[in-house]
Amino acid sequence: MPLIRLAYASEATFEAKPLEKGVEPHVARILLVSRRNNGKVGLVGGLYYGDNRFFQYLEGEEEAVRDTYQRILQDPRHRNVRTLIEEPVAERSFTNWSMKYVPASADVQAFLQKHHLPEFNPSAFDSTQCEEMIDLIRRSSQDQKLVNYDEPVRSTSPAPQTLSPGLKAGLVVAAVGLVVALAVSATLL
Repeated sequence: MPLIRLAYASEATFEAKPLEKGVEPHVARILLVSRRNNGKVGLVGGLYYGDNRFFQYLEGEEEAVRDTYQRILQDPRHRNVRTLIEEPVAERSFTNWSMKYVPASADVQAFLQKHHLPEFNPSAFDSTQCEEMIDLIRRSSQDQKLVNYDEPVRSTSPAPQTLSPGLKAGLVVAAVGLVVALAVSATLL
């Protein structure tokens, strides 16, 4: 089956929680479900959420990408969904993960400054900016500047064994989301 890539922009329908609470709870739930579902069908992708907007990139078999995108179009947490890129690819450019989340970072702020953008609004990106954003996600995966619960971080020096308050809060939110998802799915069986 042929491979395709797809990037889209959307606006969040929910009111974001403050960043100091860790990963925004709605975004944490999106990541949890995306990682589970994408892994089952061999999709890879990257997600950035900022200024109440999403930029997401997906790669995989055409049918799986299109099915996933149809679910996103129906997801009430998204509105004003706009396809930015949709085209065939010869091979995958992202590997070993189902959904990466790039948190608000200096890299994204530098991207916005470079293009004189006052806020993160991927619906207004031109094709060059879309490719740069995809590359930013790709580079972030190489230098471990992002949240990734799918693979271990490889380090040459021992890491401290303490967690930041933001990471602890993010883990608690993810755990609560998982428990709620399991409870809901158990009632549906």
